[in-house]
Amino acid sequence: MERLEEELTCAICCEIFSEPRLLLCSHTFCLRCLRGLLRSGPCGGSPRCPSCRAPLALPAHGPEALPVNFALQAVIDRWRREQEQEQEEAARAGAGAGAGAEAGTCRAHPRQPLNVYCLQDRRLVCAQCITIGKHRGHAIDDLQSAYRKGREASGRLLQELQEQPRSRLCSERLRQDKARCQEAARSDREAVLRYFRELGDALERQKEALLGALDELDSSISEKYDPLIEEVEKMKLEESELKELHSAVQEEESPLLFLEKLDRLQLRLQALRQKQLPEPEPVEIHPRMENVLQDTWSKTELGKVHRIHIPKLHLVPKGQGSGEQHSAALWAVVADIQAALTDPNVLLLILIPLLVLCLKDFFAGAIPAPLVQLWKFLRWIFPDFCTHLQDRVWELCFTSTLPLQLCRRLFPDYFDLTENT
Repeated sequence: MERLEEELTCAICCEIFSEPRLLLCSHTFCLRCLRGLLRSGPCGGSPRCPSCRAPLALPAHGPEALPVNFALQAVIDRWRREQEQEQEEAARAGAGAGAGAEAGTCRAHPRQPLNVYCLQDRRLVCAQCITIGKHRGHAIDDLQSAYRKGREASGRLLQELQEQPRSRLCSERLRQDKARCQEAARSDREAVLRYFRELGDALERQKEALLGALDELDSSISEKYDPLIEEVEKMKLEESELKELHSAVQEEESPLLFLEKLDRLQLRLQALRQKQLPEPEPVEIHPRMENVLQDTWSKTELGKVHRIHIPKLHLVPKGQGSGEQHSAALWAVVADIQAALTDPNVLLLILIPLLVLCLKDFFAGAIPAPLVQLWKFLRWIFPDFCTHLQDRVWELCFTSTLPLQLCRRLFPDYFDLTENT
């Protein structure tokens, strides 16, 4: 068997033939070895057979066109099958042997034991594989040494897995981040729902207020025109009665009764003619709600809708509403002022300088006219805040040294009622 392995070995690579090609000199070499021989051949000279030094007569298409040594290839294939069977049997027979048992021989290099462990390819190789074979230049080690180092690395790996469960920590961190983001999203969802719910409530209240103003206007229209319409309807009814009475007079045959009925008819007709038909002055609605919505509502931020003042609708003589655009602009200005003065601190900054300027009049028991007008304006714009401010002043009248005359002027109704009782 060893002699057979020598016959199956290529004289160039010293390994078992791979794709054996037959030369004209009857020597056989591996196809890859012939390619390497042609690449490394002498310049200007023809390559020669490595065994007999005869010139190589290669076909025009190169060494690939050389005939395959099928007989040798068949022997190699059978030898490799037998080698595999022997190695499998040796492996089964030596399964219970010690760690230093024989590991077999190299398939590429006959009779060479597999006693070196290639660290790069993770397999057993022979000495020739390391020196002249495919594993030349690779890092190597003894099998037992590599096994011992692998055991140590396995122990360190197990310890690392036990001490630092990276996947578990990462999973917990990801779950915490997910929960945090979901909580933030849920909070944002609640904020959106709450904002639009409050906005919807504010819009609904403003809509009801606007419709209430229109209802009051409708009542004013009815109060103005219903009595007039009723009066005209009565006159129409009386005219119809007079027409029927005139028909009855025309049918009267008695001269005396005819004259009497005609006289009564003329008296009633004269009285009807003396009644004046209602001639109400032409009126129009002011301000028009369309203009209010366009000039005020369309220019108001969503968050300030609840601060929009609801205008009082009136019936004004026709022609006086020609300045409706100016009035709508005024409402827009009032809305802007109202939005700017929502902070009570701003109001206090306005009131305190005025109070300092008018301090002398206050101690004299008089309230300056400008402050009265300002107070009316503020009560119109900020009724809730002014009520709160008035309550605070009321408390100061009884808990501080404010002049009684000033308190009487601030709250005349209460002091008049007290004095009367």
